[in-house]
Amino acid sequence: MHIQFVAGFGPVTQDADAAGAFWADALGIRFEEPAPGYFANDTLAAPGAFARWPLAQAAEATFGSPAWPVEHPVPQAWLELDVASAQAVADAVAELRAAGHEVLVDAHDEPWGQTAARLQSPEGVLVGITYTPWMHRG
Repeated sequence: MHIQFVAGFGPVTQDADAAGAFWADALGIRFEEPAPGYFANDTLAAPGAFARWPLAQAAEATFGSPAWPVEHPVPQAWLELDVASAQAVADAVAELRAAGHEVLVDAHDEPWGQTAARLQSPEGVLVGITYTPWMHRG
């Protein structure tokens, strides 16, 4: 697998007010709200996006339900590692499984046009292997 860049990173939030007070107010990061409750800044130099992703949305995107399953640690952050193509996401899933890692959701197309697969790091970080077409410039 060849990771080309970090496509996104940010905390998985449980308290929107506290998250806003820290990330936006205290640190001065400006956020847009492209979807209800999802606050993102796609203008920082790196990574491609820094977003506060509500836990219920992360659970929905990963497990198809807004409740995070008790058998998995609640993630404190998410990280997306972008690869060269949608096929490369599927190839990465096969590589990760072959190495004994539990993949939580296979490569699939998200409604917003990204191809993603997800797993958790040993620390509980929700990690996406993604292909984000609009971030591949040139």
